[in-house]
Amino acid sequence: MPLKILWVLPYLPWPTSSGGKTRQFHLLKALSGAGNRITLLVQSKTALDDEAREALEPLLERLIVLPRRPLRSAKTLLAMAASPLPMLASVNGYSPTLTKSFATLLREPWDIIQIEHSYSFQPFEHALRMSSHPFILTEHNVESALGGATYDRFPAWLKPLILLDQWRYKRWEQRVMRQAARVIAVTESDAAAFGHIVGRPVPVVVNGVDCARYASVTPAHGSSRMLFIGNYEYPPNIDAVEWALNEVMPKVWQACPDASITIAGYALPKNWPQRWPDARIEWHGFVPDLTALQSSAAVFFAPLRQGGGSKLKVLEAMAAGLPVVTTSQGVSGLAVKAGREYDGADTSDELAAALLRQLSDPAGAALMGEAGRAYVRQAHDWSAAASQLESVYADCLAKNLEALSCA
Repeated sequence: MPLKILWVLPYLPWPTSSGGKTRQFHLLKALSGAGNRITLLVQSKTALDDEAREALEPLLERLIVLPRRPLRSAKTLLAMAASPLPMLASVNGYSPTLTKSFATLLREPWDIIQIEHSYSFQPFEHALRMSSHPFILTEHNVESALGGATYDRFPAWLKPLILLDQWRYKRWEQRVMRQAARVIAVTESDAAAFGHIVGRPVPVVVNGVDCARYASVTPAHGSSRMLFIGNYEYPPNIDAVEWALNEVMPKVWQACPDASITIAGYALPKNWPQRWPDARIEWHGFVPDLTALQSSAAVFFAPLRQGGGSKLKVLEAMAAGLPVVTTSQGVSGLAVKAGREYDGADTSDELAAALLRQLSDPAGAALMGEAGRAYVRQAHDWSAAASQLESVYADCLAKNLEALSCA
């Protein structure tokens, strides 16, 4: 039976320029394809353009997009300075228009109310309490544990404020999760952490890949080209590029001067080509279709030291048959084994050695790429993620009916 779903997001899920946006778009697409009636309520820092409208409206019964105030607005700066909430929750909160729109929507009957990210929750808290509507919260990371990724570029004198904000987020995380009828995690390790907070098992809805889209990619295993893709609004991706170009690639070039690397993705800093003026580095901005870049590369290199959840960029590279060289952080949340579905380690010397190993052995690289592709096809196609989410919905609806019958 089709469900009536209210889905709430703090960003437009198109274009799919980040892992979070990609996840939202494909899950919405899968749920819509199953006949569910979805209203998508979005608070967005970017305006809804024709391209986003054309991509999203066919999936939805209603699309409601409200503007998020600028980050440097007086209200945002005041909230960040004076609010008892953590910085991220303040930036995304205190929106009377969003609160009013959400409260109006709550007057309708809903089978499922799904809210993404605890940091987006403040505008909805009062209305949910007053209405007693149960809701599902999907948390993509243990946000309170991401302080290094968020704050490591702040000056040292701000460290006391950073520690305070991390403490605030831990409290906020607990407050939001304990109000949710169900919390959903993206990885088993995150599910265990959230389970300690809510005092019950937390289901996992994995990140996925459109495996059919990448099935036709044939990597250039005989080349010496590496590839990294990221959204550079996300600090862990900036750290990854800096570490790669400052510490790892010089070691690779010492042994293999002809090796090259392509770095692409949304919000690529404009000064990077001047910062690293090496002809062996090719720069791209946001690329809607990754298959051409994947087809020209021999190896996907993801030198991630920070972040959380499972990495869609890594899953997409595996789905394309690229051997992946990465860190333990790069394969967090994935049931893969070093030497089989990926290669890598956590030091610059070991990463350089892994890259050289894959570049010097095209046949072995092809075998590793196919092992990664088989793993993703089995465990991380978007159809698997959608099935997991539908199981959570079914369980929640059954619990709601049980509660009503006992009332």
